[in-house]
Amino acid sequence: MRPRRRRLSRLLHFPWLHTLRARLTFGLVVLLAVSCAAVGVAAVIGVGRFLTSRLDEQLSEVGVRFPESLEHKTRLPDDRDGDEHGDTRRQAMGTFGARLVDGVPTHAAVVRSTGIKAVPMTSRDRRQLVAVPADGRGHTVELSALDDYRVRAWRGVDDDVLVTGLPLEPVQATVHRLVLVAGIVFGLALTVTGVAGALWVRWSLRPLSRVAATATRVSELPLASGEVALPPRAPETDPRSEVGQVAGAFNRMLGHVEDALTKRHASEERLRSFAADASHELRTPVASVRGHAELALLHPGPVPPEVTRALERIAAESGRMGEMVDEMLLLARLDAGRPLERLPVDLTMLVLDAVTDARAAGPGHRWALELAEEPVTVTGDAHRLQQVLANLLTNARVHTPVGTKVTVSLETDGSWAVLKVHDDGPGVPEDVQPGVFERFTRADRRRTDAPGGGAGLGLSIVAAVAEAHGGSVALESRPGSTTFTVRLRTA
Repeated sequence: MRPRRRRLSRLLHFPWLHTLRARLTFGLVVLLAVSCAAVGVAAVIGVGRFLTSRLDEQLSEVGVRFPESLEHKTRLPDDRDGDEHGDTRRQAMGTFGARLVDGVPTHAAVVRSTGIKAVPMTSRDRRQLVAVPADGRGHTVELSALDDYRVRAWRGVDDDVLVTGLPLEPVQATVHRLVLVAGIVFGLALTVTGVAGALWVRWSLRPLSRVAATATRVSELPLASGEVALPPRAPETDPRSEVGQVAGAFNRMLGHVEDALTKRHASEERLRSFAADASHELRTPVASVRGHAELALLHPGPVPPEVTRALERIAAESGRMGEMVDEMLLLARLDAGRPLERLPVDLTMLVLDAVTDARAAGPGHRWALELAEEPVTVTGDAHRLQQVLANLLTNARVHTPVGTKVTVSLETDGSWAVLKVHDDGPGVPEDVQPGVFERFTRADRRRTDAPGGGAGLGLSIVAAVAEAHGGSVALESRPGSTTFTVRLRTA
């Protein structure tokens, strides 16, 4: 059973059977073909049996007159080919007669248009005739000189066996013609049914095709970008049909998705508004705290060391908090779609300045430059692009040990400027890589106060600024090799 199932599975996985429409049409044609084959076989068998029974009735009517007449051995004077005399009255053309004495055929002849023709008997023919029971019923034999015959055998008055036969050729010819006609008719019926069935299935599945088209349009929408207007609903047909039920369920699902997107968009808008408002409101008090701390450190009078240390920490942390507030405010503005400057920017000069600053901040690292022969210019916001470079280089410096080589390369690829920052440090952990450009993501999940640890917003700013410029950023990392690739359109 398993090989048959595998063959059926391979048949049903043909490329032309991948669609529901093709499978339904194929199934309809197969069922019709099986039905036609069953009807054809039944008709052929029935007609064959009917004609054979009619032939047996003719044999019963003919009786044994012809084989009885073969007992006379008198021959015509001009009989030179072994023809025998016999009673051919009421005998149809091709009637066969034979007489068997003690199980041995003594006479065998057939009625021809020219008279009675002796039939040569082979040993096989003799065995077949001897095997025919003398029960008066019809039996089929195949004689070497006459092909298939339907014969009946009776006991004679002198205990011999008389055999009468009629040719099966008319029956076989009729059955063959029936098979041919049935094959032609059923073939035409299958062809017409296949075409009509395909059209009918196609017409019946049109609502399902509209559902699929609507689903395709929904799949092409940028659902993750925020507020999205979903396409019109799929047309619903009779809800009692399977196609109508699918369309109704699909439309209800779209309604739930639209409600969820609307609520999510409203929640994100409230969160962005809160982040922007909070960041904006925090800038002033944070700057005030930092200013007062720095002013206190400038006091000329004696200050206990503990107080000095506390003031320094206040100034440092307030400065760090101010940077984080600025980063959150920048992300909120980018999320809100605030337009950036669109001016020609010499990206080569920005890279040179950023690497110079990185050397000063991380003298323990080895910094390398690989620049294109010609200056690379892009259209964008110079300040934000400088921030992208600073964040990438800071990330490479902070998360790699001293002595790590950091290579910054800039080249062009058609209409794209390709900026790469590569280091041979320990790499980004695999479990962190999928969300490395998300906000507040850190390679070390533990919250620490280590200098330069950051709040996990640097790479999210890189991704947001790159996308705002119509570009992209990607990460490839494994132990000993980490590469951040930024692609921007050239001017």
